[in-house]
Amino acid sequence: MDAAYDRIPVVALEVAPTSTRMLSLDALRGFDMFWIIGVDQLIFSIKKTFPSRFTEVLAGQFEHATWEGFRFYDLIFPLFVFLVGITTVFSLSKVPETGSKAAVYKRIARRFLLLYLLAFVHDGVLWGENIRMLGVLQRIAWCYLFTSLIYLHLRLRGLIIVFAAILIGYWALMTFVPPPGEATPTFAMHKNWSNRIDSKLLLPGDWEPRGWRNEGYLSTLPAIATCILGTFTGVMLRAKHLSDVQKFRYMAMGGAVLLIVGYSWGLQFPVIKRIWTSTYVLVAGGYSLLLLASFYYIIDMRRWRKWATPFLWIGANAIVAYVLASIAPWSWFTGPFASWLAAYCGGASNVVAAAVIPCLVILLMYVMYRKHWYLRV
Repeated sequence: MDAAYDRIPVVALEVAPTSTRMLSLDALRGFDMFWIIGVDQLIFSIKKTFPSRFTEVLAGQFEHATWEGFRFYDLIFPLFVFLVGITTVFSLSKVPETGSKAAVYKRIARRFLLLYLLAFVHDGVLWGENIRMLGVLQRIAWCYLFTSLIYLHLRLRGLIIVFAAILIGYWALMTFVPPPGEATPTFAMHKNWSNRIDSKLLLPGDWEPRGWRNEGYLSTLPAIATCILGTFTGVMLRAKHLSDVQKFRYMAMGGAVLLIVGYSWGLQFPVIKRIWTSTYVLVAGGYSLLLLASFYYIIDMRRWRKWATPFLWIGANAIVAYVLASIAPWSWFTGPFASWLAAYCGGASNVVAAAVIPCLVILLMYVMYRKHWYLRV
């Protein structure tokens, strides 16, 4: 990790920026976060204000698949977890040379706890909401914790074995063992192993009427596999004996292979984001690798970077951008503020109002980037 950034008095899980040679990682992280800092809500507003076949199809890609299937919105979360795995390699690879493992364990534990505390803030604990043990940031925290420990103690062969064991074990449980109350194994909503375990263990803050959460207990295991997949990519990116062209080819070919295997396996074990099936790990991983290969080629190899500048701003403080957009007063902007705008913008007032929050978040990310303020959780 760059020593200059280690001196910044903030916590760190993301490296911001990663390095002058790997701007593609920061840009891709910003690209990933860009869609959920309010741009998704902006797209829904455009669909409502200007209904057409195009806006309907576009907005449909910003909703999760109801159960089986894969849409663009289903890629955002696993892509971020995948990138966490990559940056974990960059931040921990020098540990044996630069410090004791005890200090590293302390740093990992601190980052895990700080990310969990930020999750409580995001979920509204300060405003009287129930404590949630499950959620997006909580899952990122668990993925980071276990992936970091596994990476510290195992060589590449061990990582591959753990990765395969998680995917195959999860598939075998879902495919061959009937969940409680069912006569036969099933992947169906409300009936599968993941949902049944959640319905028994959910705390009041995590409870939903459907009886389970997208970020449930059991499905965290294959999410860890997604993070481990990122470590494979991180190891390859750090390999000094590989040229840029070779790295690009490996990522592109690896992404294609993962998609072929994932979708083929999906004929038997469906691609389901809500319970993070093994096939979902492979399909999301395939798209993630192809996206990273594209960004790597365009930004790091061809050095076409100006277009990605806003993504670099967001990627440098991705978690901050996510939390700010999540706690923003959306109801005020889409209610009273939109009504006030109607006198000036007419029918487009809802679209203009919905654009305010992402614009404000991007502006703040720009200011933080220019001042070298990086809150890396």
